[in-house]
Amino acid sequence: MASGSNIVVVGIKGTVLAIDRDTGETLWATALKGSDFVSVSVEGADVFAGSKGRLYRLDAASGEIRWCNELPGFGWGIVSIAGSSQAGAIEETRRRAAAAATAASA
Repeated sequence: MASGSNIVVVGIKGTVLAIDRDTGETLWATALKGSDFVSVSVEGADVFAGSKGRLYRLDAASGEIRWCNELPGFGWGIVSIAGSSQAGAIEETRRRAAAAATAASA
């Protein structure tokens, strides 16, 4: 199974799919309660998906639904998701650079 960093996640027709970045093989597909439009965001080992007024957290390796928030009181509209994975990658790069600088000066 591909790691979370080696997948491309697609939302289409009420379903979330994980595609292997190297081979193009579909690794898993998870049907959601909802409509055609599915927004997605990958955050490490999690995939967040929004569909028909619901937010889901899925396991990036298996596609298993970990939880679903019905977002009560907001209707069944399109859900947009803003993730922080890029911020995490930037912080990790900063930490590695600081560790390398410390090692070089020792």
